[in-house]
Amino acid sequence: MRLPRQIEADAQHDAIRMALTARTRRLWSGGSLDVPVLAPSGAVFQAVRNAVRVGQLCRGIDPALRLLSNAEHSRTTLAARGVAPPQGAAISRLLLFANDGTARFYRQIETALVRHAPRLAGCQVDCGSRAFGSAVYGGEAVAKLVMLQHKDAVSALLRALVEEPAAP
Repeated sequence: MRLPRQIEADAQHDAIRMALTARTRRLWSGGSLDVPVLAPSGAVFQAVRNAVRVGQLCRGIDPALRLLSNAEHSRTTLAARGVAPPQGAAISRLLLFANDGTARFYRQIETALVRHAPRLAGCQVDCGSRAFGSAVYGGEAVAKLVMLQHKDAVSALLRALVEEPAAP
C-alpha cells in the first residue's frame, strides 16, 4: 500500500505504517482481505469531523460506491479521449467503517477495495455504528461507513493514528 505523498515524506511515516499493520482483521469469514483495525481514539474522530467540516467526507456505502464509480467512469472517459491525467498509485480515498456490519456489507467493501485499488484503502474502527456515528456526527447518529474523499483528509487521519494523546 502506497500512502499519500504527504505521508511518505512525513517524519512519522514509519510509525504510521506500523500503526496500520499493528492490528488487522479479515473483512468477513469468506473474504480474502485483511484490513487495519483502528482504535476509536479522539484524534481519529477529530480528523473525521474535520473532513466533514471541509466537505471531504461521504457518508454511507451506497453514496461512496457511486462516487467511486463516477470517478472511475471519468478516468475511463478521459483516457479514451487521450487526455487522462497521470494516475498516482497512492491512496487518495479511505473507507472507515464500524465493526458491526453484516457479511454482505463487508463483501461490498471488499469488492470496492479490490476494484478501486491502489487509490482506495479501508480501515475498520473498532466500535459499533452507534458509537461511530455519535463520535463523528454527535447525538444519536448512526454511521456504518464514511469515506474520506481527499488526500488531505486521508493524510490528516493517518497522522492522527500516531498523535500523542493530550495531557489531562
